[in-house]
Amino acid sequence: EGKVAKWHKNVGDDVKEGDILAEIETDKAVQDFESEFKGTLLYQGVSEGNATNVDEILAIIGPAGTDVSAIVAGGGKVAAPVATEAPKAEAVTTVTVPVSTTTSAGGRINISPLAKKMASEKGIDISTVKGSGDNGRIVKKDIENYQPSAAPAQQTAAVSTSVASAPAAQVAMNFVAGETTETVNSQVRNVIAKRLSESKFTAPHYYLMVEINMDKAIEARKELNSLPDTKVSFNDMVIKATALALRKHPQVNSSWAGDKIIHHGNINVGVAVAIPDGLVVPVLKNADYMNYNQISASVKDMASRAKSKGLKANEMEGSTFSISNLGMFGIETFTSIINQPNSCILSVG
Repeated sequence: EGKVAKWHKNVGDDVKEGDILAEIETDKAVQDFESEFKGTLLYQGVSEGNATNVDEILAIIGPAGTDVSAIVAGGGKVAAPVATEAPKAEAVTTVTVPVSTTTSAGGRINISPLAKKMASEKGIDISTVKGSGDNGRIVKKDIENYQPSAAPAQQTAAVSTSVASAPAAQVAMNFVAGETTETVNSQVRNVIAKRLSESKFTAPHYYLMVEINMDKAIEARKELNSLPDTKVSFNDMVIKATALALRKHPQVNSSWAGDKIIHHGNINVGVAVAIPDGLVVPVLKNADYMNYNQISASVKDMASRAKSKGLKANEMEGSTFSISNLGMFGIETFTSIINQPNSCILSVG
């Protein structure tokens, strides 16, 4: 299910392709939902602050004045034949967010706000993107489907930098003596609490600690970062070392499945990233085959999009091992809760 955290368009408002209809909150994240159609918002299937199941009507868009009662009554299907001149009404049935972008003549690039934001976060030069929307407008799906291989080489270094892992973000509040306040949990935070509690109380945890001398890693990082368009963090080095260690010790790259242990053929490293609502774990697929530049660019990209609600659900699935790094905050030692179904998690101080 998904919860409508906020509507950006009301019934009767004009909607253009690429406009943000609403903010949708799922058990993974809060994401902007961009319209792929233009017309008038004729119907809202769920009120702000309430949730609905996937495959239920979120909204209907079509020409102004259209009677959509038959579509609503049919749960998104037209109950009776509709004349050919009748407007096309679109029932939005998922809460995944596509990206769209478009280019216009005359020097100014015609691009939707969400697509522009996503392109900036990914370091994509929007002048190289071909728009698929009205009048060549760049929309969300154009950015999502953009092939990095076609981009200039220096764009990898242009990805905005952000901390790969941070302590759970705290909401800024003013202290008022004698006053007690309450903050309603988001769906994301409730699910995080539920899953971590299940992990802590159903998977027996034990902790192994070792100190690593990083002198040679410090020297190697200086040499690597002396190369053009290269900026490798210690976090990137930890991810790379972990992926190679898992290749050497495949029995650790596994999951408990009740009456059996599943050994994974792919090494997919999850990296804990703080967001305002708690913690998410974007996943680097086949991390053992990635070089430092690829790891660095991927972590920066996904961490940035996680904090701006641009991370897709499938980018947080399929991890076989997880890492939580708080060393950059002066934390010396800590113990993480296993990110199930992984068999273990590495805590880096």
